[in-house]
Amino acid sequence: MEVILLQDVDKLGKESEMVKVRPGYARNYLIPRKLAVVADESQKKMLSERIKQEDRREEKMLKEIAKVVDLLKNTKYTIGAKTGTSGKIFGSVTTIQLAQAIKKQSGVTIDRKKITLPEDVSMLGEYKANIALHKDANVEVAFEVVAD
Repeated sequence: MEVILLQDVDKLGKESEMVKVRPGYARNYLIPRKLAVVADESQKKMLSERIKQEDRREEKMLKEIAKVVDLLKNTKYTIGAKTGTSGKIFGSVTTIQLAQAIKKQSGVTIDRKKITLPEDVSMLGEYKANIALHKDANVEVAFEVVAD
């Protein structure tokens, strides 16, 4: 029996995927729990339309991400930090501070959880951070830590 998955099901498939299962598994488990629907002609047409809409949405989102990537690559961000006499920062620069600097200087809001700092930023100087904007789009951002 062919069914279309409405949600991700472990060891079976992902959402919007058409899979073959045994009739009892579909009738007694997948369909009552609203994990799948029977793959008849109308459901297949709805699935193809849903996939087209998702592709259009994904394409539009990738264009927006490309603009953001260009902006982030071509800008060098500065982060102010309190330092001692030797140039060592009190504490360290975190992803929160970098996200705030990007928002302040470029107007782009980035989730701090998507930013990875390659090393502990505890001295003045220039560094690079990696930002995962999308599963296919990563960008390396240059930033400088200066004394406040």
